[in-house]
Amino acid sequence: MLKYLYLAGCLFVALRLSAAPTAFAVNPTEDSTEIFQKEMNNYVDSIKKAQHYETGTIKLEGGKAEINVPAGFKFLNKKQSQYVLTTLWGNPPETSNNTLGMIFPESSDPFADSSYAFIVEYEDIGYVKDDDAEKIDYKEMMKNLQEGEQASNEARTKEGYAGIHLIGWAQQPFYDKENKVLHWAKEIRFDDQEGAHTLNYEIRILGRHGVLSLNAVCKMSELPVVKADISKVLHMATFTDGNTYFDFDPKIDNVAAWSIGGLVAGKVLAKIGFFAILVKYLAAGWKFIVIGFMALIGFFRRLFNRKKEAKEAAAFNTVSEEGQPTAEATTEESPAHNHLPGDEEQPEDKP
Repeated sequence: MLKYLYLAGCLFVALRLSAAPTAFAVNPTEDSTEIFQKEMNNYVDSIKKAQHYETGTIKLEGGKAEINVPAGFKFLNKKQSQYVLTTLWGNPPETSNNTLGMIFPESSDPFADSSYAFIVEYEDIGYVKDDDAEKIDYKEMMKNLQEGEQASNEARTKEGYAGIHLIGWAQQPFYDKENKVLHWAKEIRFDDQEGAHTLNYEIRILGRHGVLSLNAVCKMSELPVVKADISKVLHMATFTDGNTYFDFDPKIDNVAAWSIGGLVAGKVLAKIGFFAILVKYLAAGWKFIVIGFMALIGFFRRLFNRKKEAKEAAAFNTVSEEGQPTAEATTEESPAHNHLPGDEEQPEDKP
């Protein structure tokens, strides 16, 4: 974990320097690790302050569903949730296309390392028939999913993302036929995660025109906590009048190509952590990361030059106080003229 935090710190310092090098004040006596830690803490604090949570009844975008967030939980809106999923947690952008928000325990947030979050989505795929629910062999389904890992991971690797490996069911799928609610959990291992496995606990609420999804992303060790809260979460989201499963009109409504089994076999999400963007963007070769790390090199140069000059100044003052001749002015470039890469005007990138 410390390795990832260090990488994250490096990235944050680099990005801040590339954006505004002159605004970054360096204390010559301060250790570089301490600087990284401060910059990372400041970055995290700024994100936390910008996030605004809601409680109570919330109308979800599109008007087909709403969510009632009770005491003990809080809701993050669509835009902020998409930022969490892609930028902070490192998921591919397309995985957040249908995201409407996120549900957190009241005491948690996107940076919590020992809690869960439910991602709320709506997929307008049509009316999902549930007549296959009691016929599915979930052991066979897991075996088929595991056998299909290689092709899926090859595609992910080409896009710069870590491979995914399904360990098995953390909670075997269960379909509540009366309330039209399906839920299950998968235990997952990501290639770029050390040690702890990831838990995807998923809920599907069937509606007239599509499916409302609530997906919990956390560590496997949080499974007991999720299970303790699951009964509350299952009843938070509902379809509005005219959009429920029981409002289906076969004469005018579309029937989904998906089945209950197809919903269970769907995508997975990762809570890799906000350091994941370092790996992702370096793999993609994005220009601003290159500029950022050039700035980081410049930062080290300026930091060590200042430390060296501070020592020389101290020695100079000691000699001067003893009445000895002063030294010649150093020919080394002063920090004030040590321009970081990116200080000069860059030509505007063309798409």
